[in-house]
Amino acid sequence: MHSHSHSHSHSHRHPARLLTVLAALAAFLFHSTGVAAPRAEAADEWNPPSNLVQPLNQVWNHVSTTYPDLYGFRNYGWDQVMANRGSVNYCVRWESDAPVSTALRDQIHTALKKQFAKWMAAQVENGRGYDNWPYTTVPVNIVGWAVKNRATLQWTDNSVDVYTNVLDDAGAPQCAPDCGRFFHQDGNYSRCPGGTARHYDQSLWLTKGFQGGAGGDWGQRVGQEYFTSVVNQENIHIYLHEVGHTFGLDDFYDWTPTGQCCFLMNAGTATQITEFDKWMLRDFWRHLKPRYGL
Repeated sequence: MHSHSHSHSHSHRHPARLLTVLAALAAFLFHSTGVAAPRAEAADEWNPPSNLVQPLNQVWNHVSTTYPDLYGFRNYGWDQVMANRGSVNYCVRWESDAPVSTALRDQIHTALKKQFAKWMAAQVENGRGYDNWPYTTVPVNIVGWAVKNRATLQWTDNSVDVYTNVLDDAGAPQCAPDCGRFFHQDGNYSRCPGGTARHYDQSLWLTKGFQGGAGGDWGQRVGQEYFTSVVNQENIHIYLHEVGHTFGLDDFYDWTPTGQCCFLMNAGTATQITEFDKWMLRDFWRHLKPRYGL
């Protein structure tokens, strides 16, 4: 039910070998010039709780052997936040004929910001980003709503762009592809009506009658009825699980790491981000941060 895709990408892939060569070259240059690596001073030691060291290693080994394109893929949530210098832009895809009042719209915006922030808070420790993560907060901007029929949206203000009857191949409403990072991973939004400021990195795709969830670099998809019924809950756990996929975290359908039974990415076993989820997120960052020179 909770499916995701690491591989929804139209970009050219960078071979992992090139990254290895660059890393080796960087190390050589630092050693030959006697200049210390700039990150050494401020970096945290990798210091997960001792009981999590083994299961975290198991998870990373599993991920890195299961997804050969792990290091070549360039559209994780990490890449999006870094490209925007610390924020994320969203489109809400309303695949439903249920009316949306101004109040419901604002509740959805509030929930989306609050829930996404829970994952980003996992990257902060002692008031600063863990392990050279550059941001203590990552604001979410909702830049567009997509709907088949404008009359479904009951507000008349122009606080957010509305895309009417722009449909994907399956007939679901979407914000303009010219504004979508999924379609323009080179960051060229010159054909987006609002330019780069109005581009969207991810979609919150709310589909009438949809069961479970899906998540990937393109965003997250959950049932419209589900999301609106829990819009004020402290943890919207299906959405939270799917955001985990956007940042590269895996599902655990056929195995569980040693000593870990119940955590958010093990669907159905937890309803909030646990300590183990937090350290899996940090571990993913630890392995990917060299691509940003950190």
